[in-house]
Amino acid sequence: MLRTINTEDLIPIIANLCKDACYHLNDNVMNALENAYEKEESPYGKETLLLLLDNAKLASKEEMPVCHDTGMAVVMMEIGEQISWTGKPLEEAVNDGVRKGYTEGYLRKSVYLDPLNRVNSNDNTPCVLHTDIVPGDKVKITVMPKGGGSENMGTFKNLVPADGYEGVKKFILESVFNAGGKACPPIVVGVGIGGTMDKTTLIAKQALLRPIGVHNKNPFYENLEKELLDEINKSGIGPLGMGGRMTALDVHIEYYPCHITSLPVAVNLQCHSVRQASAEL
Repeated sequence: MLRTINTEDLIPIIANLCKDACYHLNDNVMNALENAYEKEESPYGKETLLLLLDNAKLASKEEMPVCHDTGMAVVMMEIGEQISWTGKPLEEAVNDGVRKGYTEGYLRKSVYLDPLNRVNSNDNTPCVLHTDIVPGDKVKITVMPKGGGSENMGTFKNLVPADGYEGVKKFILESVFNAGGKACPPIVVGVGIGGTMDKTTLIAKQALLRPIGVHNKNPFYENLEKELLDEINKSGIGPLGMGGRMTALDVHIEYYPCHITSLPVAVNLQCHSVRQASAEL
């Protein structure tokens, strides 16, 4: 039996998610930062992590952005196959919600309507919207503001199958090491392996939604996640590139079937402010 939802009901929900994501780091992220502070051995690194924690707590208390770069809004929706929509077009309603949230929340408007002519939309729309049809009659909405510092350090490469495990590992590590402090570590490293060029980059971004400390359910990829995290945290990049042990909070890998001639890999980095907020209706 179909459940009908008016798309205009999404507008205040998405507006609030935009503000919540930019103001409040969730408990999972705060716990990860606190654990990183306890593990950090470098005095500069430890001091930097303390500043990041204090900043996050103050931002949440005062309901102010945890970072001045409030990003381009990435909106991911899991839509139950029993949902029927009424009202304005879905994408229009989602952008109305982003516009409302970024305006009401005094969040920085960082979106250019034209990537070469550089004209600001002045309301942080359009967002980047991804939809996925899933079983059931619920809708889950996740807003993930993606700042330029970490997003600009994302990478993609079509490896050849002969590169295998070690080739994939080498590319991921090179991507992180080349980013250095530019992605505002300690970072979360999202990795997509397999699929096609577009699918690989998408699952790398979706990997960032996984809670810190939760590994891939496949033991093979869990092992690769742990190996990469260990290597990254031996790099000496440290918090905000100031030197130290804690360069990454976690590595999350998602994989997908691919063509026999292909081995695409994407790396999407998230800064220490792992901003995301979700709601279900």
